[in-house]
Amino acid sequence: MSANTSGAPGAKIPFWKRRNVEANLAFWLLMSPMLIGLGLFTFTPIVWGFLISLSEARNSISIGNWVGLNNYADMLRDDQFVRSLRTILVFTAFIVPLTFALSLALAMLVNSVAGPIRPFFRTIFFIPTAVSYVVATLVWRTSLFNGTPYGVANLALFEVFGVEKVYSWISPPAGDFPWYWMVLITVRLWLQVGFYMIIFIAGLQEIPKDLYEAAYVDGARPGWTTFRTITLPMLRNTSIAVLLLNFIAAFQAFDEFINILGGVGGGGNIVQARPPLVYMYQVGIQSQNYGRASAMAFILTALIILVTLVQGRIFGFGRSSAES
Repeated sequence: MSANTSGAPGAKIPFWKRRNVEANLAFWLLMSPMLIGLGLFTFTPIVWGFLISLSEARNSISIGNWVGLNNYADMLRDDQFVRSLRTILVFTAFIVPLTFALSLALAMLVNSVAGPIRPFFRTIFFIPTAVSYVVATLVWRTSLFNGTPYGVANLALFEVFGVEKVYSWISPPAGDFPWYWMVLITVRLWLQVGFYMIIFIAGLQEIPKDLYEAAYVDGARPGWTTFRTITLPMLRNTSIAVLLLNFIAAFQAFDEFINILGGVGGGGNIVQARPPLVYMYQVGIQSQNYGRASAMAFILTALIILVTLVQGRIFGFGRSSAES
C-alpha cells in the first residue's frame, strides 16, 4: 500500500494543480484576449500619438525628429485653436442644459404613462439615437433648414411664431444673426435626447414609491413639490452622470459641424463655427501636420478630464443622497 497517496495529509500537490495557481491561470487565460486587445488597439496608439506630439511629424507618422513641447506651445498660441475652444464652449453652454431638461421632461412623461403604451413611446423617442449623425445632419441641412420659403423650419416659425422667414440658415449675410447655431443645436438635441431619456427612466424606476405615498399622506400634492423634494434629490447621481456624459459628448462634436457648415453650400462658415475636432482634422489630415494635431488631441483630452473631475468633485458624484 502506497505511503503517500494524493488524498493523504502532507501529500505533495503538483504546482499546477494548486487551487490558487489554477484560479490565477484561469483568470489570466480569460483576461488575456482583452488585455492584448487593449494593449494593441488602445494603449499603443495612445503612447505612439504622444510620441508623435513630441516630434516634427509632417506628412508622416514616424517619430524621431524630436521638438519637445514645441507643438503644445504652438497650439496654445494658435488663435484658431483658441477660437475653436470658444466655439465648443458656446455649443456646450446651450446643448448641455437643453439636453438635460428635455431628456428629464420626456423621461417623466413616458414614465407616467401606464400600460403597454409606455414601451411604444419609449421606443419612439429612442429611435433617433440609432440614426447616423451624417444622415441626420444632411436631412437638417437639405430639408428642414434649406432656406426656401416653404421649408419646414420657415413654415413652422412663420405660422406658429410669426417670425420672418429666413432664407439663409447655413450661411447668413454678414451682420445677420448666426442662424446656423439653431441648426446645429436642434439636430444634436434630436439625436441624443432619447438616449439620456432612457438613463433618466432607469433612475426614476429606482425611486421607492413609498416616498411619494408618505409625502401624499403628509399633505404634499403631485407636481412641483414632490419633484423638488423627492424626484430631483433621488436622481442626484443619475443627473450628474447625464451631465458628465453630455459634456464629454459636446466637446467631441464633429459630424454636425463639418456636414452642416462645411462643403458645398456651407458658405465657408466652418471657419466661423469650427470646434476643436474639426480644426484637428484640418491640421492633421488636410495639412498633414500630425505633430500639432496630436498635441491638440492631448490638450483637448486633458481639458475634458480636468473639467470632468472638477464637475464630479463639485457635484459629489458617487455619493449617496444620504451622504449629501
